[in-house]
Amino acid sequence: MTDVVLGADSGTSGLKLAALDTTGAVVAEAEVGHDVDTPEVGWAQTDVAVWRAAFDAALGRLDLAGHTVRALGLAGQMHGAVLVDGAGAALAPALLWPDQRAAAQVERWRGLADHDRAALANPLVPGMTGPLTAWLAEHRPDLVARAAGVLLPKDALRATLLPDAHPLVTDRSDASATLLWDVPADDWSAPALALARARAPEVRPSDEVVGTTVLRGVGEVPVVVGGADTPLALLATGTASGLQVNLGTGVQLLRPGATPAPVLDPVVHTYADAGEGWYAMAALQNGGLAWDWVRRVLGFDWAELLATLEAPGAGGVRFAPWLTGERGGVAGPDDRGAWTGLHPGTTRADLGRAALEGVATAVAAAADLLGTADDAPVVLTGGGARTPAVQQLLADALGRPVQHVQVRSASATGAALLAARGVGLAVAPHRQLGPVVDPRVSG
Repeated sequence: MTDVVLGADSGTSGLKLAALDTTGAVVAEAEVGHDVDTPEVGWAQTDVAVWRAAFDAALGRLDLAGHTVRALGLAGQMHGAVLVDGAGAALAPALLWPDQRAAAQVERWRGLADHDRAALANPLVPGMTGPLTAWLAEHRPDLVARAAGVLLPKDALRATLLPDAHPLVTDRSDASATLLWDVPADDWSAPALALARARAPEVRPSDEVVGTTVLRGVGEVPVVVGGADTPLALLATGTASGLQVNLGTGVQLLRPGATPAPVLDPVVHTYADAGEGWYAMAALQNGGLAWDWVRRVLGFDWAELLATLEAPGAGGVRFAPWLTGERGGVAGPDDRGAWTGLHPGTTRADLGRAALEGVATAVAAAADLLGTADDAPVVLTGGGARTPAVQQLLADALGRPVQHVQVRSASATGAALLAARGVGLAVAPHRQLGPVVDPRVSG
């Protein structure tokens, strides 16, 4: 029998489950998708039971024959809010990070005293735990009165696996992304908690074993606290300094080794990692999302869109990719997408290339916000950055060499690494390193 550790990544639209052996190889993995409920415009929610059903279905698809499961770790989508009772059972659907219903409640955070708001050190966003919980306190006071506390998504899923353990537990990586966390003090913010009117969970180390679950077909398995999906992907890729760009539907630019400090009106996020450190993040909602929209509108498949990069330019056309607006910094929530510089000679290829360049330019602007100054290659992750043409495009836009690093099921792998730490196993994941791509010198 070979020892393995499991990592589950409970995302917005699906759950991934991966099993790593002690050499760091992924020996089994499964993914189960699920829908996000949108009962009203601007709402985004999911029943915790849907996440648990996805976990059980993914587990049923894993072939673990010949393996002994030593531990389980969980990663989860960040932000959001789940009201739970004293046993950890959800009292209502989880409200998720894309949810916009708490836009009015965000104004309460803007009204905090300057030193209290600066201590939050993060942009004020409606889909974070604090404003969403404040919305629940205003619109569902009956639920808040019954609630023992509020949990983050991965913590609510973990509570379903550990019915006999203390459920009101989270970790720093998730707690710091709630708008309820005093970043310089590295603790809960009393003024922000007062606005949310909910009890905060206890914060434990991400790799601490908090209970044992019985998994069907597997047996008893220790479960660690786990962490937020973004820092666990950072843990899996092994990026300890410099800049990492994850290009998917959105784009996350991560700079490990950030120093926490009060900032009154920040344009980037400062979050705790899965250990004792911090990272800075600049996030763009419109990455692959904008490219996919352009591809569909212009009638290109992905290969045809990339082929537009073979032309010497976009004919003077520029593309602003803000189809859904942004959080601030590079663009604001009311900004929208547009092609400009159109003329009678503009071709479909010009429009496609301009769209590719527009996202790359936005990535470069976000990198400038983070202020990364070293010359090490930028680490590229995510499906959008797999192709050499996109890697070259990003190298040119950033003016720095880039290198694609691929780790299978990165956030789930990061969760498995935490599980391994929790039971004293030393595991390093397999990482596939692409070539270093240098920026071209413009003539």
